[in-house]
Amino acid sequence: MRGGARTTLVLTLVASCVSALGGPPRAAGHHVGAYAARDNDISANFKQMKFAIQARKLDVALRLFEGGALRKEMQARAARLPLGLEQETRAAFQRGDGQAAELDLAIFVAALARDLAEDADRTLAQTAEHARAVAGARFLEAIWRYYNLVDFAISARDIRTAVAVRLAFDEAEGYAKVGEGRPPADPRKMQAALQRLAQLLGQFVAASAPRSTASPTRRDA
Repeated sequence: MRGGARTTLVLTLVASCVSALGGPPRAAGHHVGAYAARDNDISANFKQMKFAIQARKLDVALRLFEGGALRKEMQARAARLPLGLEQETRAAFQRGDGQAAELDLAIFVAALARDLAEDADRTLAQTAEHARAVAGARFLEAIWRYYNLVDFAISARDIRTAVAVRLAFDEAEGYAKVGEGRPPADPRKMQAALQRLAQLLGQFVAASAPRSTASPTRRDA
């Protein structure tokens, strides 16, 4: 099989795997460790690249990165990311270092979840009391969509942080729920849990960002 045809076949197989293993039907509520939010373009692109990395098809992963939604978002959020993260992710793919590329992708996705937790905290402070539970639940769904992608990678690198993130998420989720015998949502406690989420994820991003000889001043923005 010619190289171009082989790459096309691999891309097709990767897309098929992502489609087959996509998230389950929308659940009534979240449950840490069991719930998976529906994919968006970024999370689907991440899964495609992860499948390609696991298949040791780094050339395919590079193509998925270069033309995918994740890289576009990475470029848009560059000011909030470790310096040079996009360039280092691409370089890792080019040199065939799947482990480094996967870590860089995990850093980016963790940063997305961190930013959402910060946005949720600010939004809840400005939201009418009767609407806070709904707003909080929507943010938690978006946060879990991303964190669920990298929970394994974070657990492998820093199990304490991974456990603390899950506990903070579960706590925030509990405060977001209303009805079914539960007390009304407590926005202040929900915000405190979201603040812990943002802090924990931010610490992971800062601690995990590698320094290369190409960008010795790499730091968190």
